[in-house]
Amino acid sequence: MRAEQLTDVVTFHGEGPVWWPDSSGLRCVDMLAGDVLTLGGDGAVRRTHVGDVAAVVRPRRGGGAVFAVERGFVLEDPDGTRAVLDPVWSDPGVRMNEGGCDPDGRFWCGSMAYDQAPGAGAMYRLDPDGSAREVFGGVTVSNGLEWSPDGSTAYYNDTATHRIDVFDYDREGGLTGRRPFVAPGADESPDGLTVDAEGGVWVAFYGGGQVRRYDAGGRLDEVVDVPTPQVTACTLGGPELDQLFITTSRQGMRPGDDPLAGALFMVDAGVRGRPVRDFAG
Repeated sequence: MRAEQLTDVVTFHGEGPVWWPDSSGLRCVDMLAGDVLTLGGDGAVRRTHVGDVAAVVRPRRGGGAVFAVERGFVLEDPDGTRAVLDPVWSDPGVRMNEGGCDPDGRFWCGSMAYDQAPGAGAMYRLDPDGSAREVFGGVTVSNGLEWSPDGSTAYYNDTATHRIDVFDYDREGGLTGRRPFVAPGADESPDGLTVDAEGGVWVAFYGGGQVRRYDAGGRLDEVVDVPTPQVTACTLGGPELDQLFITTSRQGMRPGDDPLAGALFMVDAGVRGRPVRDFAG
């Protein structure tokens, strides 16, 4: 499969695509610009600034959105009013990077050091009551957290480990029993991921110009080629949730190095996704 270019270059470091539940279209982040982008049905891109960093955006159950920003979280009401929650940490050398909502409506996001110092990041959880806590540490580049269709497992990438991991999940225990799911190779960099309705795990490979689908047993069964190397994340969306949307980055490139880096891409996946899980707060 080969992904087709969907937009012009619209991000410097595109990440976190998500199909919005009210059919308003695709949202993603231009992370280091601190912007959330909304791609409308007419192809127009609307940009909303939310902070110094915009790491993740997810819908709130009662309307509005929740954002992970540089060192914490922001809640947006349906009318656009925002409440900035207290920072979760004070170190300016560490920022949020990637996350998602669990089956119980809690919002998880992992961090990383700007200089990618080993073990400087951690995983955090924002509960519906507005409290936030560190869940585990020792993370280098936290990426790609998403749950299986039945909610019993979660897939996760710490890109620096060069592997894809899986956790068991339940409400009381949270994420437990971390273990390798797929080890693609020491020169591979698994980044953002999504899970389809059949339990297949679609993983973006940063620097590899691909998204790969692994079945629930870890077998590689589909490869999507993307015509720019720095592939960051993916999600299933569209009217039937069967289109794979892919974000890319031009971080670290010189002007003119790659005319496609930072564009959004799309391919018909041949399998459906599931509606995005929302934040219950």
